[in-house]
Amino acid sequence: MLACARHGLLGLLLSVSAVAQAEIQTREIPYTAPDGTQMIGYYAYDDAIEGKRPGIVVVHEWWGLNDYAKRRARDLAELGYSALAVDMYGEGRNTTHPKDAMGFMQAATANAETANTRFMAGLELLKAQEQTDTEHLAAIGYCFGGKVVLDMARQGVPLAGVVSFHGALVPAVPASKGSVKARILVEHGEADSMITEQQISDFKAEMDEAGADYRFVSLPGAKHGFTNPGADAHQAHGLDLGYQKEADERSWADMRAFFKDLFDR
Repeated sequence: MLACARHGLLGLLLSVSAVAQAEIQTREIPYTAPDGTQMIGYYAYDDAIEGKRPGIVVVHEWWGLNDYAKRRARDLAELGYSALAVDMYGEGRNTTHPKDAMGFMQAATANAETANTRFMAGLELLKAQEQTDTEHLAAIGYCFGGKVVLDMARQGVPLAGVVSFHGALVPAVPASKGSVKARILVEHGEADSMITEQQISDFKAEMDEAGADYRFVSLPGAKHGFTNPGADAHQAHGLDLGYQKEADERSWADMRAFFKDLFDR
């Protein structure tokens, strides 16, 4: 009996040890965009999960690849996805000053091809990770990143779905009939002063004319940046931003349901 008890205790300890060791793994991965720009991706996955799982690209706000974008990659990893926060500016650039952010964004979106090739370089990096199921891919983006993922959907990039959180809606290149292959979820703050009613109307008309499968969610009282707890700090720069916990949680829940339906998991 003593030997059995010892064996049972050893098994329990080994089991607890395995659980303790299973955690979200992260690493920075250097890569190069087709234009020669050196990029830095932030990759996250749960090592407690065996085998491949859907891959999600995370595109940062106009502030660049900062801690918030990286946190969202970890959040997705906790949900069981293979997640890569990509670098659209190069060399992992990020800032807290609007003037710098504007300069970075303008350089990255100088033409539609630059944004497309930089996104695709990140997508290929995600696909190259052994944990990624390359047949099941999607993307999410915040602010500037929301515009990026919507533009990728407009251009027919091979993604199952994209989610835009408080993203800009004006296209780099408008969608055409049948060009949108990905399903689209837009999480928009009803009190977002940076997005006009005309832009919303134009976006919906564009999606309807293209025959896109999309859902547009308007979150009551939410301002631009409603998902980011650090958004309020930027009000000091005169920006009409604001975090809203309820909108953050609801939009994340919408995303989870969207991906569950998309990937049947």
